[in-house]
Amino acid sequence: MHLNLENSRKSYDQHQLEEHAIPRNPFDLFASWYKDAEKISSIEANAMGLATVSSDGKPSLRKVLLKEVWNNQFVFYTNYKSRKGREIEHNSSVALLFHWEARERQVRIEGLAFKLDAIKSDEYFASRPLSSQQAAIASPQSEIVENRDDLEQRFAKVSSDSDQLIRPEFWGGYGIVPKVIEFWQGRPSRMHDRITYIKGDNKDTWSTHRLAP
Repeated sequence: MHLNLENSRKSYDQHQLEEHAIPRNPFDLFASWYKDAEKISSIEANAMGLATVSSDGKPSLRKVLLKEVWNNQFVFYTNYKSRKGREIEHNSSVALLFHWEARERQVRIEGLAFKLDAIKSDEYFASRPLSSQQAAIASPQSEIVENRDDLEQRFAKVSSDSDQLIRPEFWGGYGIVPKVIEFWQGRPSRMHDRITYIKGDNKDTWSTHRLAP
């Protein structure tokens, strides 16, 4: 297979990102950009790439859904026994990436992932549609299964057992506490704007820097 993409190019010219116009707190800028991206119905604005690293140093990447920005953390939920859960258990350093193509914007985040307390995970699990609760219990996420029928049978068994489900211990939330948040805005001639926030010793203190594109 051969794909030649040398001539696949796009010009970026919608917005700009200037130091004098940005807030001191990166969460304020993230909220502004997120709300802007959310206006575009064709994209899932809360979809984010999550990168983790295995015990032998192999990276892995997948899309997950941001469910909340809470207490200066980016929150998502998953199966703790999944590959990402096992890798976070070994190495809590992770990276996130939001890509809002229609706005020619990216937000890249580096930080540490921590399990949320059981009460918060319980509350979110209870708020999910019943079918989503059933799927979370039935699916041995990231494990090899025999075939699709095997998955369907697991789901059917859980579905027939109860219509009021309790969150299993192997499923819950993570909060990612950022240490670096970089905002990328596409600009003409590949002279893109990159502003990075770096967390200081005080949790509410951030320094800002412009990076070369």
